[in-house]
Amino acid sequence: MVFLDTKKRSRLRGDIPTTEQSGERGKAPFLDKKHKYIAQAKRLSYIILCIVLIAFCVNMLLGPHNIAAGGITGLAIILEQWFGLSRSGVIYVGNALVLAAAFVFLGKEIFFNTLIGALLLPLFISIIPQYRLVNDTMLSMLIGSAIFGIAVSILYRNKASSGGTAIPPLILQKRFNLSPSIGLFITDGFVVILCLFVFDVDSFFFAISSIFITMATMNYIENGINKKKMVYIISDFHKEITSEILHDIERGVTLIPCIGAFEQNQRQMLLVTLNSKNYQQLLAIVNKYDKEAFMITDTVSDVHGEGFTYESGSV
Repeated sequence: MVFLDTKKRSRLRGDIPTTEQSGERGKAPFLDKKHKYIAQAKRLSYIILCIVLIAFCVNMLLGPHNIAAGGITGLAIILEQWFGLSRSGVIYVGNALVLAAAFVFLGKEIFFNTLIGALLLPLFISIIPQYRLVNDTMLSMLIGSAIFGIAVSILYRNKASSGGTAIPPLILQKRFNLSPSIGLFITDGFVVILCLFVFDVDSFFFAISSIFITMATMNYIENGINKKKMVYIISDFHKEITSEILHDIERGVTLIPCIGAFEQNQRQMLLVTLNSKNYQQLLAIVNKYDKEAFMITDTVSDVHGEGFTYESGSV
């Protein structure tokens, strides 16, 4: 019988780490901190870029045509025309009130992310010149509204905003599970109505159109960019079809036992979820083995799991 000393026995059980294990453990916190700093820097860069885009839209695309399409920026355009107030000053005051609401209802993380945008937006509003970049009002409204919607959506994805009326939609989403794009439409309605009293009817309808385009852009980014196909397949050649899906398309397949109501025959139904770009490849595989296969295809906007929200083997 061989006896091991206490230190060696503990090391074999894993109680005392070896020198290599200690080194690896020592590196892990450093790597975690490094990745955390990189992620924070990346998110901050996205926030700054979006704030610049919003200020660009306000000063060069929407503001020069008196398109006050909601938000604190739209209110600033109206008050500047109405009372001669500083556009950036109005945004500073409005954002201060909104920041207080963000701290109370949305927590510290969103408060600090919003703080960055709330401070930077009026700064970039004052830096970027007020210049009519596009002379055609309709074209300027279309471009400005689309860019504005993209920028706000990216801010929301990074749990941030530019302040102003971008915060109430986040509060409505948290409290009532209301889509941010719908919440933004509701909160901006009041500002747009003011256009009737300050500008003309044309500006009012351009502002409404701008909100619809911004909302549509946000909806598309939220639900339309990463749409997937969910396909049900019933075929006598389900084994062959499954094999090619697994090896050629490299997507998982779920086998679901089913019974036809007319003949009472039990068969296997395949359930496949895949990217839209692979859908034609799936059709070719099914047609290769069974041109009479029964298929139902649905478009889904959100899929979570291995191969979609994270890569295989990453968790």
